[in-house]
Amino acid sequence: MSRTKKKPLQKQWPFYIMMIPGLVYLLINNYGPMPGMFIAFKKVDYGLGIFKSPWVGFENFKYLFKTDAAFIMTRNTILYNLVFIVLGTVLGIAVGIMLSELRKKAETKFFQTVILLPYLLSWVICAYIGYAFLSKDTGLINNFLNSLGLEAVDWYNDPGKWTVILVLVNIWKGIGYTSIIYMSTIIGIDKSLYEAARVDGASKWQEIKLITLPCLKSTIIMLTIMNIGRIFYSDFGLFYQIPLNSGTLYPTTQTIDTYVYRALMQQNQIGMSAAAGLYQSIVGFIMVLAANTIVRKLSPDDAMF
Repeated sequence: MSRTKKKPLQKQWPFYIMMIPGLVYLLINNYGPMPGMFIAFKKVDYGLGIFKSPWVGFENFKYLFKTDAAFIMTRNTILYNLVFIVLGTVLGIAVGIMLSELRKKAETKFFQTVILLPYLLSWVICAYIGYAFLSKDTGLINNFLNSLGLEAVDWYNDPGKWTVILVLVNIWKGIGYTSIIYMSTIIGIDKSLYEAARVDGASKWQEIKLITLPCLKSTIIMLTIMNIGRIFYSDFGLFYQIPLNSGTLYPTTQTIDTYVYRALMQQNQIGMSAAAGLYQSIVGFIMVLAANTIVRKLSPDDAMF
């Protein structure tokens, strides 16, 4: 009996070895900084050092939420993420279905590469691309408006337009990754289901509605739960690099992450920055548990844990 139990482990040891680099990175990057959470409860004094700095309890959290930017950054973070989740899911599924309908391998590889390319670009490069379009003096959009006899727009000093710009940039950059996840799930669906549907005279929309979407339910739920867990986080590059850190745009580009960075780098408020980060983590953890609990009650087979 002992030999038969050891055989699967002996066969799988190469996979365990392959896991080691990822586990080491996870421990160092994700769990290594966790002891630093206590900084959120201290008023850091560089002369005394972190460990000897005075303990202030929840004062950093109180100060964080008493600031004028507290409501703006929380509102922006939540609302933007809700829009990203809804549009990212709907468009990701739509593009994934369209990619799965391509029959020629060359076409599939070409469109996969084109649509995934923005996801592989750094936010710094994306910021330069955005500036090439939005610059008041030399931007492509303003040059086009001038050619039509219209007045140029000062994009980097007009907060109202950036709610749409940020959503479009986020979709442009992330849709490739999301759609490929959904496409890989669609490819794994049993083809006999579609063949039986065609025999019964089902249209393409009926195939999507009655076969594809139900088979995508588990993937949709899993990705949605993961995104809900990060609803109090924002993509720092999107909200800091793309607007070029323009102070005029803070009402629409200020999120918790950008505020934490500015509080740390510009105001040197380490304790308040740590408090904001801890607040994000705790709320995100609670949101994941709550979302998964709801899913487990409604559809136990689709719950993550």
